[in-house]
Amino acid sequence: MENGKHHFREHWKRSLVKAITYRIAIVILDFTVIYLMTKRVEIAAGFMVVSNIYTTVAYYVHERVWDRVVRGKRHTHPA
Repeated sequence: MENGKHHFREHWKRSLVKAITYRIAIVILDFTVIYLMTKRVEIAAGFMVVSNIYTTVAYYVHERVWDRVVRGKRHTHPA
């Protein structure tokens, strides 16, 4: 404990698992919505693949940046 403040950070592996599980949900939603709009599997699949590569990276970076933000975090003591 420095200067009376607690510093907690998520391990990078936790952020990675969160990013992957979130992306699985988004892949399913992306495919479903694009397919319903176009009725074409190849368009839905292509959009799903391309979109989810760059958005997965963006989500992971976003998680790591937010992990460094102390505001709004608090330490809870075990009961």
